[in-house]
Amino acid sequence: MKGRLEDRIFDGVNYLLLSLIFFVTAYPFYYLLVTSFNSGTDALLGGAYFWPSDFTLENYKTFFNDSKWLSALFMSIARTVVGAVTGVLFTCLVAYGLSHKGLVFSKVYFSLVIFAMYFSGGLIPYYVVLRSLGLLNSFATYIIPGMLNTFFLLIAISFFREIPNDLKESAWMDGASELKIFYRIILPISKPLIATMALFVGVGHWNSWLDSAYFVRAEYLRTLSYRLIEIINQSRVPQEAIEAAAGASSVTSYSLQVTAMIVSIAPIICVYPFLQKYFVAGIMLGSVKE
Repeated sequence: MKGRLEDRIFDGVNYLLLSLIFFVTAYPFYYLLVTSFNSGTDALLGGAYFWPSDFTLENYKTFFNDSKWLSALFMSIARTVVGAVTGVLFTCLVAYGLSHKGLVFSKVYFSLVIFAMYFSGGLIPYYVVLRSLGLLNSFATYIIPGMLNTFFLLIAISFFREIPNDLKESAWMDGASELKIFYRIILPISKPLIATMALFVGVGHWNSWLDSAYFVRAEYLRTLSYRLIEIINQSRVPQEAIEAAAGASSVTSYSLQVTAMIVSIAPIICVYPFLQKYFVAGIMLGSVKE
């Protein structure tokens, strides 16, 4: 009985701490959601903490009726999808080539990768390189520089080296080429690696705004993250000016900013559960039995 009482007390303290941590981490997102469904002018007065005090859909109507925001949303989606696919594919291709133990000049290649991972030329040399390659003010500015991720390259190399050679040797005996082995054997059993890379590379593309601010000029190439930074900077005006501007409309710059945050967060929250199951999956589960 004493042991059961101690276990119950221990479990109760754990549940209490976990509930507190969950509330502290989840409430900011919930508050943004409440504010996005609340009237902008009413939100300036405060008081809407757990549910909208003046429920409205005007914030979302204003967001989705604005061609500037819709263009930015489409550009972020296109950039994230294309950037994640090309980044994962190209990084895995390079990693698969470098994972071969008999590769000539492998030490030189690894030295270059590690040097590139730890050292950068800076913003101005990076701009000069993009200009010399003709990548400025184009969609390729978002995609080509991120096609090779040096951090995940090293992880993928270690991952591929753990794959038994029996799989590749059996394919070689059947006359399969290296590319066929890569696409038909290596990639299908590398879902945990691919899912992890796709999530982090995709989130990096989705949240990136610096390249949209410095390397493109066309408005249709602006991303959602850049528009968020733009409206955040525009909203840094005195409170009296905000209230005066909001007098004729229930939508304020703050409520529109919060709505844009919810829209930008929603895709990541929806995609993550589908990739989470691969994070803990075994790499060689059922592929080789010795």
